[in-house]
Amino acid sequence: MSAIQIIPLTWYVTLSAILFGLGVLGVLFRRNAIIILMCIELMLNAVNLLLVAFSAHHSDPNAQVFVFFIMAVAAAEVAVGLAILMVIYRNSKSTDIDILNKLKG
Repeated sequence: MSAIQIIPLTWYVTLSAILFGLGVLGVLFRRNAIIILMCIELMLNAVNLLLVAFSAHHSDPNAQVFVFFIMAVAAAEVAVGLAILMVIYRNSKSTDIDILNKLKG
């Protein structure tokens, strides 16, 4: 008996929705660019949790392979995002989004 059969699928959906909602709130209301990147990662992990839960529920491993590729893309996103933030911090001495918006003009 697998863990997905012991724990109802609705619990996974609820947990994933809560994690995704926290990530959305973090992106909308936080001003620090590093925290915003972390919230985007939280949203991606919420989607990964949901994909794995549905994959195990339907006994279909295709979604689990898709999750692996999402994790690889997320790792590349973090590497590029942090590199860009390091360059911006070196120039402006801040990672505040309001200050970074002033760099456009």
